[in-house]
Amino acid sequence: MTARRFPSGALDLARAYAQHAFSARELVEHTLARIAADDGRINAFTTVTAERALAEAASLDARRASGAPLPPLAGVPFAAKNLFDIEQVTTTAGSRVLADDPPAQADAFLVRRLREQGAILIGALNMDEFAYGFTTENHHAGPCRNPHDTTRTAGGSSGGSAAAVAADFVPLALGSDTNGSVRVPASCCGVFGVKPTYGRLSRSGTFPFVASLDHLGAFARSVDDLAAVYDALQGRDPDDPAQTPREAEPVGAGRIAALRVARLGGYFDEHAGDDARGVALEAANALGARETVEYPDAAVARGAAFLITASEGGQLHLPTLRTRYDDHEPLSRDRLIAGALLPAAWLLHAQRARAVLRRRVLELFERHDVLIAPATPVVAPPIGAAWMDVNGQRLPVRPNLGLLTQPVSCLGLPVVAVPLRTASGLPLAVQLIAAPWREDLAFEAARRLEAAGLAYVPAFSGATPPVEGAER
Repeated sequence: MTARRFPSGALDLARAYAQHAFSARELVEHTLARIAADDGRINAFTTVTAERALAEAASLDARRASGAPLPPLAGVPFAAKNLFDIEQVTTTAGSRVLADDPPAQADAFLVRRLREQGAILIGALNMDEFAYGFTTENHHAGPCRNPHDTTRTAGGSSGGSAAAVAADFVPLALGSDTNGSVRVPASCCGVFGVKPTYGRLSRSGTFPFVASLDHLGAFARSVDDLAAVYDALQGRDPDDPAQTPREAEPVGAGRIAALRVARLGGYFDEHAGDDARGVALEAANALGARETVEYPDAAVARGAAFLITASEGGQLHLPTLRTRYDDHEPLSRDRLIAGALLPAAWLLHAQRARAVLRRRVLELFERHDVLIAPATPVVAPPIGAAWMDVNGQRLPVRPNLGLLTQPVSCLGLPVVAVPLRTASGLPLAVQLIAAPWREDLAFEAARRLEAAGLAYVPAFSGATPPVEGAER
């Protein structure tokens, strides 16, 4: 008997399901089998909610059989980074410190939003502890491995989310982005990612990291799928006081006739390797960018993001660092302690600098709709690599994979990450950066790159022998 084949895209799956091409139960069983076969070598999932997924599939199949209208993402599997609350699952945020906490009593707001749209939750995903890192080399859960080369990192801190989509386990995944934690793994794994404007999406029901900088976002394998999940996630949440009250603003195609595009040079050239500069130039040429512009004081913006991250993150975790030091991730605990000890005046200066820089950078959007920059300085580094070479400069990997994303995060700007193919054959993403609340412009630029055949989402090769000595 020939094995049933399912579409890989979210919207294609939803259309096929609505046309009775398969049942939701069949799709969930197929998804669970794929994860069982291949996740042993990738380690994207920390929890697979199989019983819940099958129950949701049965409910959806009954709804379809009754003739009731189906929501737009009916039957589409998705998964969420393990800092999103999932009912009856303990939200560990990648840490042993929270492992004995009681299970969540309700789903996070964004998980509920996707379920309301008919999507089916498959499980929780691996991440850097407390979202503090760019490589998802988690000492508690084991490292998440890149589906296209399991000797390399998947990026972080939402590495499990990007890897689950890149491995075609699920077509959609939720992640978070404080300093680049959506865009870095999207770049390493070769998938699309979106970091909306700060305050656009509700953060309720998620474990925080840095309240001043935390964004929630998503991953997909195509622009249309990414737009569909982004549209589904929008909605006013009265339980999140940090969310900015705005009506949902869909990012449908074909509404923008012309785009004014520029490439970011200066800092974004100096801190990008050959592959990174190459994909940025390729994207800029394809989008008709005729100008290279400077992001004012990008290094200062990155410094401000570092100080804010260290200080707010350190203060948040200081109580458990005092009482449970050994249970914290070795790669981040000392940095959290150092951050908690920063003088308050430094944090105040960082926030003031951030406000000044925001005004200066927003002036660029008076002349340009979209700014282009690489998402990572290099392609995905090997797991365990301590150093990387960027234009002859030897830099520590773990803090510096976010060299090019942190200056953008600092100002809360919306970004769509689009993967392109490098000369080495590995993916590396560009950031398509727009003015606040203009996600539609970034999505339009992404669609044009995809239509031009430049977007590169590598196919996943399927089950292969596990990596010798792989951690788990």
